[in-house]
Amino acid sequence: MEQEQNPPRRTTVYVDGYNLYYGRLRGTEFKWLDLVAFFDALLQRRDQNEVLTRVNIYTAYAFARFSTHGDASVQAQDAYHRALKQLHGERLEITYGTHSMDNDGTLLPTFEKGVPYDRNRRSRVWKIEEKKTDVNLALGMYRDAVRGLIDRVILVSNDSDTEPVLEAIRRDFPKIMIGVVMPRKPVLTVDQPQRRRSGSLASRADWTIDFISDEHLLAALLPGVVPTRKKPIRKPSHW
Repeated sequence: MEQEQNPPRRTTVYVDGYNLYYGRLRGTEFKWLDLVAFFDALLQRRDQNEVLTRVNIYTAYAFARFSTHGDASVQAQDAYHRALKQLHGERLEITYGTHSMDNDGTLLPTFEKGVPYDRNRRSRVWKIEEKKTDVNLALGMYRDAVRGLIDRVILVSNDSDTEPVLEAIRRDFPKIMIGVVMPRKPVLTVDQPQRRRSGSLASRADWTIDFISDEHLLAALLPGVVPTRKKPIRKPSHW
C-alpha cells in the first residue's frame, strides 16, 4: 500500500521592490527579471516539497522628475509590471505605495569627509521618501498568515524595517517557516564592496540566502517581447 504523500507547502514571496532594485538590479542587465520564474526555480533547487502560490511585489511608481531616464523610466516600470501580470495573472500581485517630497527642500547636516558632524552646518537638499511600502508588505504578510493562506513565507529584502513582521509571525504562527532572500551582489573585487547583510532579518529566519548570483538572474529573465491580445510589451531599450 502506497504511503500518502504530504501536500506541498504553500509558499508565498513578499518582495520589497525598491530594496531589490537598488540592492541588486540597478546598473545590471537583469532588470527585466521574471520574479515568478526565479522563485519557481529557487523552490525546485530547495527540493523541500514547496509550491509557489504567489509573488507579491511592494513598490511605488517611478518618479520621472528624479529618474535617470525621466519619463522613459516611468514607461519602463509600467511595461515591466504589465509584462509580469500578462504572463502570470493571479500568481503575481503588485501593491503600490507613494512618494513624499518637500518642495522647499529639507535642511540636513552637511557632510564633509574627515570633518566632525556639526548640526549647525546644514545644506538644503531634495529629499524623496518612499511611503507605505514597508507597512503594506507587513500587513500583506500578516493578513495572509491570519487567513491561513500560507505555510511558508519568503521575504526579499535586506531592510531591517521589516524585522517586526517576521518577529510577529514567528511568535503568533510558529508553524510558518520563514525564509529571507537578501538582494545583494556577490563580492567580485575589492573595488565592488557588498552591502552589509541584515543580521536582524537573518535572526528571525529559518533560512537565508545572503546574495543573488548573476547565474540565477540570467536564467529567469522575461522574453524580450511579451505578446498580449493587443500591442505586445517590449523590453525597454535602456534596460
